[in-house]
Amino acid sequence: MSKLTKNQKLALEKIEAGKSYTLAEASEKVKEITFTKFDASLDIDVRLGVDPRKANQMVRGVVTLPHGTGKQVTVLVLCNPDAEAAAKAAGADYVGLDEYIEKIKGGWTDVDVIITQPAIMGKIGALGRILGPRGLMPNPKSGTVTVDVAKAVEEVKKGKIDFKVDKNGIVHSSIGKVSFTPEHMKENAREFINTLIKLKPATAKGTYIKSIYLSSTMSPGVKVDVKTIDD
Repeated sequence: MSKLTKNQKLALEKIEAGKSYTLAEASEKVKEITFTKFDASLDIDVRLGVDPRKANQMVRGVVTLPHGTGKQVTVLVLCNPDAEAAAKAAGADYVGLDEYIEKIKGGWTDVDVIITQPAIMGKIGALGRILGPRGLMPNPKSGTVTVDVAKAVEEVKKGKIDFKVDKNGIVHSSIGKVSFTPEHMKENAREFINTLIKLKPATAKGTYIKSIYLSSTMSPGVKVDVKTIDD
């Protein structure tokens, strides 16, 4: 077992063992226990009472965070020429089609989100092996395959993110930065959690939200009392 650093010890001392904090307290606590010299990401981990192996219990969705993600999101739009001007005006960083498909085939994936049109998916299908493992494959469920690429670009730039439960029943996502105010951190977390609640599968039995933890890059997790989400 690796030895704890001085900052890791300080962080653990500030968290009361076995305690569940209100969402507001947890947001403040994450700021307290973050000692990185860079602006760390605010992360959330929610364990759900679902069986992801069953198709009817897969939880996947999108949420627009009220205060954004705090990071500059690089967007590539693969579209027909008639949609290029609108995509650029909406703030897309890269816009085109065949030339970018060739770049991706060559290994280029220096973007955060790829948006495309339904009519283009036939061309993009061959890129699945490259884009899939990196979480970049456009998908209608996440709003990245759409006829209105300009609107999709605007939403992503404003803080729209997509998420999916993993094989262990946990949804993990970055929902902001530690430089945010505790209030903004709390509101982003609340919006994320409430979106998950709305997506509860009808076939899920028992407790749906089993646990919630907030943390930052390299910090320990702070347990959130599920009953305090709307406080």
